[in-house]
Amino acid sequence: MKYYLAPLEGITTYIYRRAYHQHFAPMDKYFTPFLVPHTKKGFSTKEKNDVMPEYSPGMNLVPQIMSNQAESFLHTVEKLKVYGYEEVNLNLGCPSKTVVSKGRGSGFLADPDGLDRFLDEIFKKCDVKISIKTRIGKDDPEEFARLLDIYNQYPVEELIIHPRVQKDFYKNQPNLGAFHDAVEESKIPLCYNGDIFTPESYEEMKREFPQVDTFMLGRGILMNPALLDLIRIREKTDVKKTTDIDVTEWKKEETSRKMQSADRYKKEIHAFLEQIKCDYLEVGMGEKNTLFKLKELWAYMGQNAPEAKKALKRIRKSQSMADYDSASREALEDFILF
Repeated sequence: MKYYLAPLEGITTYIYRRAYHQHFAPMDKYFTPFLVPHTKKGFSTKEKNDVMPEYSPGMNLVPQIMSNQAESFLHTVEKLKVYGYEEVNLNLGCPSKTVVSKGRGSGFLADPDGLDRFLDEIFKKCDVKISIKTRIGKDDPEEFARLLDIYNQYPVEELIIHPRVQKDFYKNQPNLGAFHDAVEESKIPLCYNGDIFTPESYEEMKREFPQVDTFMLGRGILMNPALLDLIRIREKTDVKKTTDIDVTEWKKEETSRKMQSADRYKKEIHAFLEQIKCDYLEVGMGEKNTLFKLKELWAYMGQNAPEAKKALKRIRKSQSMADYDSASREALEDFILF
């Protein structure tokens, strides 16, 4: 099985990815938040930091590009090749209204003919691998059949599908029927992305799509940075369960393992957050902006600490790093891993 970390704008920066990679089960691929082509000769400092290989040591990093103009896309690819990249990812999935209003991200899906022309040009002229992250349409799942026909015409390295339409944003349930259609009809290797928040929900997707061996984790990792570790532990213990005659003894071992793992991973999450804090401060982010970044992470992680309401409120209202540190430690005590 292969696992990828989804890109989330402003969150999964090189500082987040580096801390994650050092503290938790490594991903097979990491993707940068999207780069929007511009006319500058080089990248901005922020963009450069996110794509410089030395800032993402030991990672298989793929830059993501958001564009609906072939010339701009190709120009950005040339800039990325300077850093040694041999694969880029095209963002056709972002549901943000500001992005969609410009016909980019999942907004580009509303113009299948224009998308077809765009793909034709970039695949003719590009000499690096191109993977695509897509939704199944802009307004209606019925759009996906046409989109998949278009994708199948090109040598796409990999098709990462989030089976929602743009107007869903992250509401409603993923359209598993559409992903089943992709499994049946796609000529391209597939990766499933969407609503994997626990080891159990991951196992449900594995049972639903046994042919698929690649999964992208996004919000689930933000909610619980140890999610992939727990998925891999679960896979190992499931093997043991199928071969162990004494199921009662196995359950006792599993309960003990969970208790030990919970304590260990809470300490690891604390160290992970500390590294992010220190790294942002070290690059000159400043205490106020670093606090904003940490509060943003807790907006996701807090969903796994429903009993820590007072501590989470203190995190949201903290105006100093000392206040944040105290509240963060308290919230982690009630953090639910399993």
